[in-house]
Amino acid sequence: MDIGSMIRATRKKKNMTIAQICEATGLSQGFMSQVETNKTSPSIATLENIAETLKVPLAYLLLKKDERMKIVRRNERKITTSGPEKLRVEHLGSTKNVRMMLVEFPAGATTGEVPHAHEGEEVHVVIKGKIYAEQGEDSSIFEEGDSFSWNACTPHLVKNVGDETALVYITVYTENEGEQDFF
Repeated sequence: MDIGSMIRATRKKKNMTIAQICEATGLSQGFMSQVETNKTSPSIATLENIAETLKVPLAYLLLKKDERMKIVRRNERKITTSGPEKLRVEHLGSTKNVRMMLVEFPAGATTGEVPHAHEGEEVHVVIKGKIYAEQGEDSSIFEEGDSFSWNACTPHLVKNVGDETALVYITVYTENEGEQDFF
């Protein structure tokens, strides 16, 4: 864990000096310096005191780097293609088990000619266009603002049945980490 670097970065972001932290917490400057350089590990009580002084939750200081907020700017989104029709997929963001994507379905495009299944649970929101979705014996047509969700282990398919390109916002939850092709 790199708690010291997190404390230092938070302190600097708040324009605080080590002396100010020490004055508020009663800790020595030498000890705080060792904490910030990860040469010593403070007790939970000391961390709580430091977090309170920095006005951040204790849990924030304990987050691993990959657990912290990730930012994906619009112009930095990863763009891939997926499925037999090479649907355009913009990757909006993800955590260890959740992925958010914006999928572009040209008129007539589908996730496949036959329904398919895979691990996970999905939630879809139609942003633009007219989509047909089918899972098992259930099917419906969805338009802008409509949403649907399902357990993806049951065969399913999605098709653009409108005359224009459709955009569908999809969130996928899986138990296993990592990316996989969902179409």
